[in-house]
Amino acid sequence: MDVLQLQNVATESTEMLPESGNKIHPQQMLKQLQQNRLELNQVLSCMQKRSSFASWIRENIRKRECCFFVKGDREDICKCGYEKAVHADEAIKPENFTGESWDIHRHVHEVPSDAFGDISFGGLGQKTGKYARVSTDTSPEVLYQLLTDQWKLSPPKLLISVTGGAKDFYLKTHLKNAFHRGLIKVAQTTGAWIITGGTHAGLMKHVGQAVREYALSSSSMNVQIVAIGVATWGIIHNREDLVHSEGCFPAYYSTDIKSQGKLSCLDANHTHFLLVDDGTHGKYGVEIELRSCLEKCISRKKLVKGSDLTIPVVCVVLDGGQGTLDTIFNAMLNGTPCVILEGSGRIADVIANVAGLPVSRVTIKLIRQLLKKFFGKDFKNFEIIKWTKQIQDIIKMSHLLTVFRVTEDSHGDVDVAILQALLKASRTNESLVTEAWKRQLELAIAWNRVDIAETEIFTEESQWKSSDLHWAMSSALVGNKPQFVSLLLENGVSLRDFLNEDENKLCELYNELPSCFFLRKLVKRVHSPKSPMKQVFGIRRQALNTDKDSISMTHVSDEIRHLLGSFTQRIYTVHSSIPMEDTSTSLHKNEMGSQATVRQNNTKAKRDPAIDLFLWAVVQNNKELAEIAWEQCKDCMTSALAASKILKKMAEEGNDADKAVDTQELANHYEKHAIGVFSECYNSDEERAQKLLVRVSSFWGQTTCLRLALEADDKNFVALSGVQALLTQIWCGGLSVDNPVWRVLICMIFFPLIYTGFLTFRCDELIQREAEKSEEKSMESTLRTSYPTKSLKPLSYWSKLVCLYSSPQVKFYWNIVSYFAFLFLFAVVIMVDFQDTPSAAEVLLYVWLFSLVCEEVRQLFHDSDGFGFRKKAEMYINELWNLLDVLSIILFIIGLAFRLTTELFYAGKVLLCIDFVVFCLRLMAIFIISRNLGPKIIIVKKMMMDMFFFMFLLSIWVVAYGVAKQGILIHNDNRLDWILRGAVYEPYLIIFGNVPTNIDYAEFDVGSCSMNGTDPLKPKCPVLNENQTPVFPEWLTIIMLCIYLLFANILLLNLLIAIFNFTFQEVQDNTDRIWKFQRYELIKEYHSRPAAPPPFIILSHFYLFIRNVVLCRPPMKCEEFKDELPEIEEEELLSWEFLNKDKYLQSTQQEQSQSMARRIQDTAQKVTAMTDRLERQDETSAASMMTKLTRLEEQVVQSTKMLQWIMDSLKSQGFAANETELTTDNESHEAEKETGSFHVNARQFSYPGSKVQRFPVPEEKVPWEVSFRSYVPTYYTSEDGSDCMDGSESEALDNYRNPEGRTGIRGRGALKRLGPNLNVDLLLTRWSDSKPSVLQFLAITDGHQNAVGLPGGPVESAHHLPVTLGETTMGTKLYEMLNKEMSEGTKVFEGYVDDSRNTDNAWVESIVLNLHLDRTSRVMVEINNMIVSSRDSLQWQDVKGKTRLSSNQRQFLRQVAELHSRTS
Repeated sequence: MDVLQLQNVATESTEMLPESGNKIHPQQMLKQLQQNRLELNQVLSCMQKRSSFASWIRENIRKRECCFFVKGDREDICKCGYEKAVHADEAIKPENFTGESWDIHRHVHEVPSDAFGDISFGGLGQKTGKYARVSTDTSPEVLYQLLTDQWKLSPPKLLISVTGGAKDFYLKTHLKNAFHRGLIKVAQTTGAWIITGGTHAGLMKHVGQAVREYALSSSSMNVQIVAIGVATWGIIHNREDLVHSEGCFPAYYSTDIKSQGKLSCLDANHTHFLLVDDGTHGKYGVEIELRSCLEKCISRKKLVKGSDLTIPVVCVVLDGGQGTLDTIFNAMLNGTPCVILEGSGRIADVIANVAGLPVSRVTIKLIRQLLKKFFGKDFKNFEIIKWTKQIQDIIKMSHLLTVFRVTEDSHGDVDVAILQALLKASRTNESLVTEAWKRQLELAIAWNRVDIAETEIFTEESQWKSSDLHWAMSSALVGNKPQFVSLLLENGVSLRDFLNEDENKLCELYNELPSCFFLRKLVKRVHSPKSPMKQVFGIRRQALNTDKDSISMTHVSDEIRHLLGSFTQRIYTVHSSIPMEDTSTSLHKNEMGSQATVRQNNTKAKRDPAIDLFLWAVVQNNKELAEIAWEQCKDCMTSALAASKILKKMAEEGNDADKAVDTQELANHYEKHAIGVFSECYNSDEERAQKLLVRVSSFWGQTTCLRLALEADDKNFVALSGVQALLTQIWCGGLSVDNPVWRVLICMIFFPLIYTGFLTFRCDELIQREAEKSEEKSMESTLRTSYPTKSLKPLSYWSKLVCLYSSPQVKFYWNIVSYFAFLFLFAVVIMVDFQDTPSAAEVLLYVWLFSLVCEEVRQLFHDSDGFGFRKKAEMYINELWNLLDVLSIILFIIGLAFRLTTELFYAGKVLLCIDFVVFCLRLMAIFIISRNLGPKIIIVKKMMMDMFFFMFLLSIWVVAYGVAKQGILIHNDNRLDWILRGAVYEPYLIIFGNVPTNIDYAEFDVGSCSMNGTDPLKPKCPVLNENQTPVFPEWLTIIMLCIYLLFANILLLNLLIAIFNFTFQEVQDNTDRIWKFQRYELIKEYHSRPAAPPPFIILSHFYLFIRNVVLCRPPMKCEEFKDELPEIEEEELLSWEFLNKDKYLQSTQQEQSQSMARRIQDTAQKVTAMTDRLERQDETSAASMMTKLTRLEEQVVQSTKMLQWIMDSLKSQGFAANETELTTDNESHEAEKETGSFHVNARQFSYPGSKVQRFPVPEEKVPWEVSFRSYVPTYYTSEDGSDCMDGSESEALDNYRNPEGRTGIRGRGALKRLGPNLNVDLLLTRWSDSKPSVLQFLAITDGHQNAVGLPGGPVESAHHLPVTLGETTMGTKLYEMLNKEMSEGTKVFEGYVDDSRNTDNAWVESIVLNLHLDRTSRVMVEINNMIVSSRDSLQWQDVKGKTRLSSNQRQFLRQVAELHSRTS
């Protein structure tokens, strides 16, 4: 059924709904219809995806089925293994049909697959997976597309191919636990795919159990272990449940092991299944070839985009037999590293036992002994020679072989062994050391395994420069791998070199930010039409034809300034962040002042790279990376507070509530860091710590720690005793903080007392402190005075007087006195002296108010922090006390305007009286500075907010009762004032106990009301009857009153009390902290306030107006809140702060290590270690028993040798004996005498260019001198040779023997003649033009096979070059020129070559000549011409370790490089 049909069904089902429902419940029916349509849309979307997947399967995936029925062992069974009933009618021929015999290649054809979709396994957990039936001829690329595109698997970073025993085998408990734990860990941490056979037996069952254990123990569902089972379709039990032409979603599969017989069930714990079908039934091993091709295809995929690194593959082996040995051998030939688990049994233990031995000791006898030992009853007459040859070849490739031994590895981590095997495989002799280490580090970063990097890469052998690791640092940062960032920093990466190596490095990091709120803000700023970048560079960007707008540091700087606040300057200069030419000047003029530009340009070189990296991590809300960068920061306290401000601003502007909570938590985290560092500094040196608070930070936009803490609302930081001590010091001004308040008050009136020592000045304290320091001769004092300090002098008489009256504390006390005097004058005027013509007292009141207005204007425009008028006005309005000031001034001005008119004279006085109330309320703000009253005022403000919400609830009940009561009692009263009085005012008074009398007949008085409502002073009477008594139901009004009192008086009032109590308890704990935070603004206000109190302050305002507006002089700097230190002093201060930060981090780590959670974790680790040790001891005891038995067996073997020696001695003395096939060690001894290694390529199993297989020749049987009775080599001679010989001509063959020994094949092979076949290889070298010069060689490349070789070929005589060079590659002219130069060449090598074409009777001998060419020679000119015309078939390549030459030619190239290194 297609999607259109499903939509029609949905429409019909909607129309068929009962009509009665629409008539009875239209809204409910509409909602139900909308919900049904939503569900139908979801179903349609799911069905559409399944339909699309099914069509893709039909187009790309095939199965195989038999098309020709031929009777097999039984009448109803075909040769393919399937029953006759399964075959199509066309496949069944008549009984008298005499046709061809059954052939799998001709009688099995492909048809679209009919088994795919989701598979669901019964039992606990309802495990589901994906499956598909695929043909053996399916392209691996199509399978990879199925896995990644259709099944939505993320590309792997590692491929683990697990192979071994297909039958159930026993694993020791410790080994099984180690295998399960290690396999899952490596898959989880690296994002690997695990590929197995997929059935519920043997090794595959163990892998499934490991995946199952992870699924049960893991609480996170983000990381899914991908276990892909590649199994044979024809051996799957109950496979008919998986067949459906349209796919199964899901197919319910039952695992029935008891009735499976010779078939196998799928393992329920695998996640994906590829069921390989070759058209047969009951035949195992069908999937091996396709699985190998798939693994090879995956290994060619790029691991990371833009990198040459491909997905690594590793083979993990447990147990196994002959098929497993073939798999290991073929995998290692393809360059795949293998990990063998010793102790798992059979072939794995055989290889593990010989892995550390030299090849000469791995003899046929030894392999036979090991096979008997580990195969036990299963040992039969194996192909012992072939097995020995394969095992010898395997242990030769030691860089690809890793044996995991639990007894030796105390950690017992299989995952480490797997990853170590991959790293070891990259350390080949052919690779340069630096390239090998780089590849290993790249793999470790891709896997995110910092433990592997620590133990295997960053060792004493590897020497790294900072520049060598910059690419790794970029990869770790962009890939969000904080542990690697820390490791790279520990191993010598300099952040300054990393960011300064490329000017755009930091910009590149911002362009590669992960998806986050800050990135969206940046993109919005880039695409904003107001962006200055677009205005200035719009034309140039069009000229460059850029597809998208990139993020520049200008955008970053603007966005950071927005988050920090407008009081800061841009932290990145425009000039340093834009790679355009001739544009920096215009931007400097447009976007910032000249002074700011100069300041930022001067500080550009001083920027701390750790701060830049810290900021980059903070804006993406990355705690781990930010923590690492913060530990490297110089200005750490300012950085922590800036991060707190940025994060809180991001949390405020973000739309995601959950992310906002995380961002707020991170902001609080860095506030704690700032608190910890400052506390450590303050405990060390109070004076220096206070300097840190007001020091101007050039790294963070010319702001201070204190300002950032206030803007970030970091109340805990501001409430610190050290910060409060600084504020108290500023509050006292030039006076000492130890002066009692009463002394200050007395000196305010009798100022001559300051000259008698009645008051202590701070300058006197500093002079005394300096004198004490000068007396101490210590190293600490010497260091602290390393920079020049100002010499302090005693204050003069005038200076003491100025210090007294300019102190914010004294200004505050005078202001209190002035304000009380103002209120007293105000009260006298409105109560006693309010005449038609303003009196002198009233005029003084107006002048006084004018001075207050001037002060409010000064506060509004005074901007010492550089907020800007808009921000300053916003801050002014947000302050409640400022709103009261504005309200009181506006009321006073309106009242004054009314008062000056005759008609509104009294109204003006009323407004002034109300204004007096507002002025009195404003008096509370003065007492915020008080430690006792200040917190109480904060509580009152909080309770006022609660009361407003309460009044909303109360008004509902008041209006509800009042309107109902008024409507019941009074009929049609049209007087608005009495209506409001009865409906609102009287119900409100009832709450306070004023019960009305007109709702009860007993207390009703007709005289107290007006019958028709004509008396304006009396309310209208209720409706009366003939007896002049009210007609309203008395019972109803009384019940309503009782209910109203119950809810209003009891419920709501008690609710208000409870709210007040809750607010008090909540705020009480924080009032001290809030009061300390708000105290700053009051101190700042009186610090900047003129010394004279109102109304005399108007003189100071007149002076400031002339100075700032008329004379245009710059405002005076305030060093108490913002201090720019000299460069030397600032550097010393920051270094001291950095040391204290380290102390803070150490103390924090100690606290964490001593925490209860950490102790529990340590205890759990110790218990686990003890358990593992006990298990290992049990296994060790069993292993010791096995060792003793092995020694006993060796003694028996030695006794057998001695008996053999005795028998040989008896034979030599004439005693005859029957010939018996006894195995001796003579051959082994002879093989051990050979010190050199034998040819290897000439003994490969497959002969190149043919399907011929060599006879296996173990290492010990290579020499002709060694007897090899069972040696029966294959005869092979290609048809295109010059010597055509018959295989029976053995006499001619015996005349030619390979000088290096047996090869496993007789005849001429692919060579032209018997005996030696002479080759000449030409090594043309030159020095490159680059600096430093590099040795280069001329190579011939094959674009189709991507192969590289040296110019050369077969020759008849050693005095001429191969003729094929002139005919194909080099041309006639160049060929003749090189022929003439042959005599001048250096002979690098002459002799036998280990060539894969060699046979017992024909072999290759080579002569390698080196011609080193001068760049100006004629030959060089001709070569360059040929290179241009050859279309890259001829190339000059650098001589380096990693080339694509054959092993022999690489050896020749290495000799030439050594030759020229000696001569240069």
